[in-house]
Amino acid sequence: MTVDQIIILLILAVTIVLFIWGPWRHDMVALASLLACVFVGLIEPEDAFTGFGHPAVVTVACVLILSRGLQNTGAMDALAQKVVPKKGGITLAIAALTALGAGMSGFMNNVGAMALLMPVATDLADRYQLPPGKVLMPLSFGTILGGMTTLIGTPPNLIVSGFRASAGAGSYGMFDFTPVGLVVALVGVLFVALIGWRLVPARTQAGAGSFDTGRYITEALVKEKSAAIDKSLAELVRMIGDEDAQVIGLVHNNARVSTAMPGLRVRAGDLLVIESEPESLAAVLSSLGLTLAADPTNGDEDTADKKSGDKDQKDKDQKDKGPEVNEANKEDEGEPDSGAKAVDKAPVAVSKLADPSREIVDVDAVEIPPELTRSDNDSSPSESEVEEQKESGGEEESRDKEEKRARDRADVVLRELVVLPDSYLIGRSAENLRLAGRYEINLLALSRQGRRSVKRLRSTALKSGDALLMMGTEENLRNFANEQRCVPLAQRDITIPNKEKAYVALVSMGLAVAGAAFGLLPAAISFATCVLAFMALKVVPLRSMYEAIDGSVIVLLGALIAVAEVMGSTGAADVVAKSMLDNLAQGNPVFALVLILVVTMTLSDFMNNAATAAVMCAIALSAADQLNVNPDSFLMAVAIGASCAFLTPVGHQNNTLILGPGGFRFGDYWPMGLPMEIIVLSVAVPMLLWVWPL
Repeated sequence: MTVDQIIILLILAVTIVLFIWGPWRHDMVALASLLACVFVGLIEPEDAFTGFGHPAVVTVACVLILSRGLQNTGAMDALAQKVVPKKGGITLAIAALTALGAGMSGFMNNVGAMALLMPVATDLADRYQLPPGKVLMPLSFGTILGGMTTLIGTPPNLIVSGFRASAGAGSYGMFDFTPVGLVVALVGVLFVALIGWRLVPARTQAGAGSFDTGRYITEALVKEKSAAIDKSLAELVRMIGDEDAQVIGLVHNNARVSTAMPGLRVRAGDLLVIESEPESLAAVLSSLGLTLAADPTNGDEDTADKKSGDKDQKDKDQKDKGPEVNEANKEDEGEPDSGAKAVDKAPVAVSKLADPSREIVDVDAVEIPPELTRSDNDSSPSESEVEEQKESGGEEESRDKEEKRARDRADVVLRELVVLPDSYLIGRSAENLRLAGRYEINLLALSRQGRRSVKRLRSTALKSGDALLMMGTEENLRNFANEQRCVPLAQRDITIPNKEKAYVALVSMGLAVAGAAFGLLPAAISFATCVLAFMALKVVPLRSMYEAIDGSVIVLLGALIAVAEVMGSTGAADVVAKSMLDNLAQGNPVFALVLILVVTMTLSDFMNNAATAAVMCAIALSAADQLNVNPDSFLMAVAIGASCAFLTPVGHQNNTLILGPGGFRFGDYWPMGLPMEIIVLSVAVPMLLWVWPL
């Protein structure tokens, strides 16, 4: 061996040890490996970062953004609700959920697919009274299997395609991975559904019950084409019963109707008062075809603002002057004593939010404060002054404000805020506060210790310790929280479906896939074009678009692609391949193929799958060249093996993702993972020899 070969093999060996040992994050290890190659002269400084412009890196970044768009619009949520059966046995349910995860992973990032379906999996486990891990691990394995079916399903496939192009054979097509990957995925899903889930150790969810804000009350608008129209209240209860939600009130023509009339029919324009967990909101709205009443696109909140009174900055100043002034003001305004008592009960604090017995407010027991009127000495402008302002440009300002709202509407997020004991919100309602007009945010739902609420959400007086589900831009919500003395809860993935944008996202994604599949555009260009469309059409909020890109994955790929190329240019890959062929495979091409697949699967269990693919591609190409056989067989073996990390929680992000929610230990993965890897090996080798003959 030459000096360069020895050096690169030493760097590679240290890199693999660091990946497995795990003292540093994988992107740090990859970057250190790249810089080590530069320092010893194996890579020229001007060529050090060429890997970051590799089509595989660009495509991975684009797919991560597109996956976020599919998540944000609720397109995949609606699909999940239709595919996963509400009735039937656990075997059928796990089969449907795992198959759905595999199918989604073929066209979006499999980590995103896993995160999207995790709430569905935990709900399924609750329904069948199973430990959550019994459903989460099959789902994780299903999403990993699905990633091997298409070019964009998982980063290793893109890396393999890139190495094929570097070898002068051209890139793989969108569905070149499908014949082998689909058969392996189907057999794997069948194993998981019929046998595999029974092998998963039963563990208690880590930290179960440690955090619960309780069930929320929200108002949903029945639109013209809603599935709720002409349905009775009793029928609606049955329709959403599987979503752990219930209808607790109905507002018709601004009048609350008692739910003690189960035969009452719902009409377009009615408001349904729904009680549910925040994570279940999207499923409930999708199943009934409803929209949130406080959604700014409905104009509901703005109308309320025009009709409601307003507390000016003077209220805030008075509150700062002391409790005596505040109490006097509350008496003058006709606010109930319960509102004042809420201030005295400061110890109710946020700690009680962790109480799993938290219930919902009974607004029937709460007096609603009247609209606030201006005092004679109020410094606010008079009616004549307001008219004068309108004549001198008020209409133009209104138009500018509406345009700004339209621009910001695509950037709205959902956040949970808690009313602190000294908050200015205590005793006031959303109607009094003019949330949409003053802060450009909306109150979607309320959770409070106490009893159930069935009155109008916007007229409910707030209390210390209330949990509020708010909609607005990050900046507006942050300003509101700071000004009104609220504290945000830990961020949770709560999404509200947007059918219009969901259709846009699906059509754009379909066109991008078609462009890559039919060779109209290279994959990187096709998906980059789709990302641009997502940005232009506000499918992904511009402010959070780059948050969708996992920077550590990009650094890992960009760095290791350059290191792997050194393996080929120095001849080190040839040395490793020759050693494997002479000592283990004995020159037999089939044994060599099996060996490449087994080694790749083993490495993938202990180090990042993209890193495994980058290392093994150079060796696979060299082995095929020395045996004078079809390199596609060996490259496809690397793609399959890199996607089969089933023995440990560290080989794939999806396995890591379920470690806590499933309550798993490090050794809990192999009881189902080892049989899975044996099945993959048994199915993949014959399929590789058939589809990609040597």
